[in-house]
Amino acid sequence: MSIWTWLVPGLALVLLVFAFAVGVGTFLGVLCAAALIASVLAAVHHAEVVAHRVGEPFGTLVLALSVTVIEASLVLSMMFGSVDSDPTLVRDTIYAAVMIICNGIVGICILLGGLSHHEQTFRLEGAGAGLVALMVLSALILVVPVFTTTTSVGTLSASQLVFVAVASAVLWAIFVFIQTVRHRDYFLPAIAANDPDVHAVPPTAREAWLSFVLLLASLIAVVGLAKKLSPAIQGVLERAGAPDAALGIVIAIVVLMPEAWAALRAARANRLQTSVNLAIGSALATIGLTVPVVVVTALAAGLPLMLGLAPKEMIMLTLTFLVITVTLGTGRTHMMQGAVHLVIFGAFVFLTFVG
Repeated sequence: MSIWTWLVPGLALVLLVFAFAVGVGTFLGVLCAAALIASVLAAVHHAEVVAHRVGEPFGTLVLALSVTVIEASLVLSMMFGSVDSDPTLVRDTIYAAVMIICNGIVGICILLGGLSHHEQTFRLEGAGAGLVALMVLSALILVVPVFTTTTSVGTLSASQLVFVAVASAVLWAIFVFIQTVRHRDYFLPAIAANDPDVHAVPPTAREAWLSFVLLLASLIAVVGLAKKLSPAIQGVLERAGAPDAALGIVIAIVVLMPEAWAALRAARANRLQTSVNLAIGSALATIGLTVPVVVVTALAAGLPLMLGLAPKEMIMLTLTFLVITVTLGTGRTHMMQGAVHLVIFGAFVFLTFVG
């Protein structure tokens, strides 16, 4: 392991204690922001070490769980970090994560993989199972609240929120059971001879446990630093005149950037199966784990939640799922499909700021 992966968690925790003791000024805020990004990278690195020890498909599951913990902590920190909690923050973050994963990450992986290897393959059975669950949960959480009549448009009653939270957790748990036990072979990538990571010696049990401890330390640092920085991030976006939805995009980008790098590396090494596992698994974990945590917290604290999307966003979400169904419907991809997804991703970002 590189020396920075050892130093970052400890330094970040020290900086976090210092921030709680003296408060966050401009200079310390910049240091905390750098430490937050470094802690995210360190967390994903140590998750990959543990993943390499336990093997696939457990490896992508470890990474997805780590990313989801980071995302949930960031969302909750933002919700509790301001006096007037934004009821649309959860919706904007989940929507942004789905669009970034299904269009941005999938698109660039397929495009660059196609440029390097012309055509790539993956197991259709595994991708299909995760994609179907993702589509159902996205509809229940982001679309159905617009049409319910128990509460105002875009919101759900307490019983409806509980149902959605339970459904999310159950579908995610079943997917994990399929991925790791019942149909594990659906998610196993083919061995790529030109990928040095495949042939790297697995870490020892001692190294894996050390990485697990450092992973926990990194996640604690991320949670704490996000809480301290949440007012500053919101203030910067407000002064820049950015729309409210921009905060959800920022959270999703910070969380998914390291995982996007891991998926891109796998695609360039002709292991698109790993890229698909990371993309679909992360998107499903984003909903399956983040939503129950946020719902329980919101109900306990009495925080408002507005989950329903506006018509423009519903059209973009529908288009995304239609296109990705075609893209992942044959088990073979080429660069044109990646280019199409990147165009949709560009439209998503553009229409967020120029609606």
